[in-house]
Amino acid sequence: MKRIFFMAIAFMGGTLFMNAQDIADNAIGLRIGDSDGFGAEVSYQRALGSNNRLELDLGLRSGSDYDGFKLAGIYQWVWNIDGGFNWYAGPGAGLGSYGYKYYDKNDRKIKDNQTFGFIAGDIGIEYVFDIPLMLSLDFRPELAFGNSYNDDLDFDIALGIRYRF
Repeated sequence: MKRIFFMAIAFMGGTLFMNAQDIADNAIGLRIGDSDGFGAEVSYQRALGSNNRLELDLGLRSGSDYDGFKLAGIYQWVWNIDGGFNWYAGPGAGLGSYGYKYYDKNDRKIKDNQTFGFIAGDIGIEYVFDIPLMLSLDFRPELAFGNSYNDDLDFDIALGIRYRF
């Protein structure tokens, strides 16, 4: 009985990891979403193994009275669904800074700079085309901590367009 149980466990474990993966060594593009006010992010993915990768996203914001950046790093496990469809999930973290100018009631210009950190999760689905193009849709909840500007829970949904090489 023990032998049958161990054979069943080995068979199920082997079939879980037999999916063929199509992870590019590198992919670069845009992650287009809200990103808690930072808008589109430049996104880079680097394969770490046959079914995992690291994603780095940089969002920049600039205007006459404000500027800022947000950098996120996400570790992702990737599983093949069928054909070119994959799904992925993983944890991550990041940091950012936001500075803005405003005028008080006496018309004095005030500068305020805030730095924040966050932890995040990521879950999404992607399609890998026969050409070196990949489209993805992901959901990334982020729990920020630090100064009061970004001290909250944000739910970010984004469309990713990346060139694979």
